[in-house]
Amino acid sequence: MHKFVFLLVFIPLLGFGQVEQGRLTVEKLCSPAFHGRGYVNGGDSIAANFIAGEFEKMGCKFFKNSPYQPFQFNVNTFPNRMFCSVNGKVLVPGKEFVVDPSCPSFFTDSLKIYRISTEEIFNGKKLKNKISQAAMSGSKTGIGFAFHFSLWKGDTLKKAKELANTLGQSMPVVELFDTKFTWSVSQEQSRFPLLQVQSSALDASMDEWIFSIRVDAKLVNHTARNVIAYVPAKKKSRKYFVFSAHYDHLGQMGQEAYFPGGNDNASGTALLLEMARYYVNNPAEVNIVFMAFAGEEVGLLGSRYYTDNPIFPLKEIQFLFNLDIMGSGEEGVTVVNATVFPEQFEVLKSINDKQQFLPKIGSRGPAANSDHYFFTQKGVPAFFMYTMGPNKHYHDVYDTYEELSFNKFNSIYQLLIDFEKVVAWKR
Repeated sequence: MHKFVFLLVFIPLLGFGQVEQGRLTVEKLCSPAFHGRGYVNGGDSIAANFIAGEFEKMGCKFFKNSPYQPFQFNVNTFPNRMFCSVNGKVLVPGKEFVVDPSCPSFFTDSLKIYRISTEEIFNGKKLKNKISQAAMSGSKTGIGFAFHFSLWKGDTLKKAKELANTLGQSMPVVELFDTKFTWSVSQEQSRFPLLQVQSSALDASMDEWIFSIRVDAKLVNHTARNVIAYVPAKKKSRKYFVFSAHYDHLGQMGQEAYFPGGNDNASGTALLLEMARYYVNNPAEVNIVFMAFAGEEVGLLGSRYYTDNPIFPLKEIQFLFNLDIMGSGEEGVTVVNATVFPEQFEVLKSINDKQQFLPKIGSRGPAANSDHYFFTQKGVPAFFMYTMGPNKHYHDVYDTYEELSFNKFNSIYQLLIDFEKVVAWKR
């Protein structure tokens, strides 16, 4: 028999107002005024101030009279105009080209890029001859090589990527893709530029092209802030239940392209705020804490910093529920750490079986893919839940507010409240 008390007192359906407010929050967080909630134009600081203001307006409490927990890290940024043209055709940043997140500053009007063929990948002599002949045409900063990755699979693709990485240590490299880009954030800056270009944006049948490139990169030491609030228990308690979500995203690549981060993770941030709104009006048997983490996209930095510098003892956390990618749900949800904490997962499943909130709750093992990870590493029981549905936009300029269905936003909201009520019986 499970050690949980299965006296499931389900609350009535809570109405459908949460999704409307959630939509407004996501639309705001995705707007150009927030600059992709990253490190250009102070985007993440704007988001932090907005979230803290929402917590305060609701009536949440703050530890030590402040919602902020600041920390620092290095991050490579692209604060100014980004430009790329191929044979005179200007490409659209974010859609037709992106620079690697670790790209350094780079300015040239005549970078000659040569295509690497499949034969040259496997024939070292031919490859060496091509590099030598290209080098004779100009200085090393004036030449580079292109790899059309979408043409290869399996071992050929693996070898091509290894070769691209090797050449990238000494010269510019261009990667051609037939699929949409995914972008990221880097804490380092490489020596030579790496660009990804849509094959449809240039004549992919050619063996060489002339690139004009303007990249202004700055490696900066950035101060970010976790935003933390709580609602005290009905009666004084030393136990805590935590809801978390990261609010940061990729920010801007230059001044022309920004990454809205609608599903990842404006949607989770919006649900976090709705959970706070509920508990302000309905205090629980334990203290309910709301943690909005910064620096997740750089490597889970905000949650790692928190677990190294907790505001209250980690052992007093009954459970942490991390919300990331909450914008759909037509195909249900997946729960990371389900196999690590099977009893709690059974509680979640039992609630859903009874109430039919979601069409499916999938089980997944441990993974270091969101802010639950470092809590689990330090002994805190935690789940990371994400929605599944037709929207596949991720780390691209198309992850917008307009692409989100919010199909199961209310259902997840209600499921989480029921789950917390049951888990509160644990001790």
